[in-house]
Amino acid sequence: MENLKLDAKLSLQEPAHLYYGGAWVPPLEGKYEDTFNPGTGERIGSVATASRADVDAAVAAAKEGFEVWRDVVPLERARILKEIANLLRKHGDELAMMDAANCGNPYTEMRGDAAIAAAQMEFFAGLVTEMKGDTIPMGPERINMTLRQPMGVVARILAFNHPFMFCGGKMAAPLAAGNAVIIKPPVQAPLSSLRLAELIDGLLPKGTFNVLPGGVEAGAGLAEHPDVAKVTLIGSVPAGRAVMRSASDTVKPVLLELGGKNALIAYPDSDPKKIADAIVGGMNFGWCGQSCGSTSRAFLHVDIHDAVISHLKAAVERYKPGIPTEPETTMGAIVSRTQFDRIMDFIESAKSEGARAVTGGHAVTEGALAQGNFVAPTIFADVTPQMRIAREEIFGPVLAVRKWSDEDSMLNEVNALELGLTCAIWTRDLVTAHRTAARVEAGFVWVNEVGRHFLGAPFGGVKQSGIGREEGIGELISFTHEKNVHINLSGQ
Repeated sequence: MENLKLDAKLSLQEPAHLYYGGAWVPPLEGKYEDTFNPGTGERIGSVATASRADVDAAVAAAKEGFEVWRDVVPLERARILKEIANLLRKHGDELAMMDAANCGNPYTEMRGDAAIAAAQMEFFAGLVTEMKGDTIPMGPERINMTLRQPMGVVARILAFNHPFMFCGGKMAAPLAAGNAVIIKPPVQAPLSSLRLAELIDGLLPKGTFNVLPGGVEAGAGLAEHPDVAKVTLIGSVPAGRAVMRSASDTVKPVLLELGGKNALIAYPDSDPKKIADAIVGGMNFGWCGQSCGSTSRAFLHVDIHDAVISHLKAAVERYKPGIPTEPETTMGAIVSRTQFDRIMDFIESAKSEGARAVTGGHAVTEGALAQGNFVAPTIFADVTPQMRIAREEIFGPVLAVRKWSDEDSMLNEVNALELGLTCAIWTRDLVTAHRTAARVEAGFVWVNEVGRHFLGAPFGGVKQSGIGREEGIGELISFTHEKNVHINLSGQ
């Protein structure tokens, strides 16, 4: 068997199998699919595709793992999770290179992802004793209390833009709470999740951590399965709706982190150059705008609009598409040809509808990039609310700039969409900042900041951008059941 064709030294062999019950298992129906490098177009290797029969087998193994793991005392669970965090740091460069080759984001950005995953693992390991219950006064001879107990088997369905960060980070809270976890990695970039299974093999009871690469069949199978206690998704709104429908048959809870068409609002007292830098930074051009939290709509007050526009070209210059695995690359590749074509269709629609390209607006095909999926960082001005780029999530390096003068009209437009994940507000006035933060319909708001997540601060959206919150103690608690216990001390 040959190793998968990657730029890092890896032990994953081709074909890559499923991982559950502490073992590498060929798919029961024998299905494998090729995975590719979106920066070069080259085939990396073949990866197993889980069927519903594989889901059944993996869930059965996870149930067995759960029955062992739930009884491991909290501080011992924490010790094991911290050991996993150390492994994530030790192999961070390797995992970053793997993700760069498989999902198209730059190696330098993916190194940060590995560090974040390790930090999230340590964070939730430190919270294992915080799953506390309450006592409720009932008078003499009575004790009433609540307990927090793990739910069982948790399925986490991941997105392609941060494959390893989502795998290494999102397994942390349910494991800390005492659950078993089944990871369904993204179809486009499954390799780093499988590599993580290799790295931590033997640290957890068999069946406690499982990886099931696969497509819609595997995702639906996990969401519908009666022995899966909770299912979570990071993905598109249509995918979130599908998961909710599948989960409804067994009335299981869901945690959904879905799309965003997020606003950056600049008031007239803002510094134009800082706003230009914030627009570029908030768009996450490094990973080609493939981020649900990207502030892809910039609302600039008429007094500073032209000055901000004049700074944008210089602000975006550091982002130049390049081969993702090369350390000097600052902007990667679109994850797949399908997504590339979708983004180019949005760009053409913006031009035909009358938007003005401030920068970019074209594919990049020169030299070594000819076989990859590369789009120049693109900013459109003169955008109107009716244009597709003003209304629909593109999930690509395309930003729409709007000019505003009336605050109420602007906020109505900001809130008009069905999505509400993030919002960035820029102003030097404290009253304006508080008032606007209260009025925007978003789950995560920055003031004079953009793009950053803060470990311990709850992240999630409103409206159709999702259900639930992650990255704080609430995420940990959400993977537990609350049980009430009433004790009569006066005898039978």
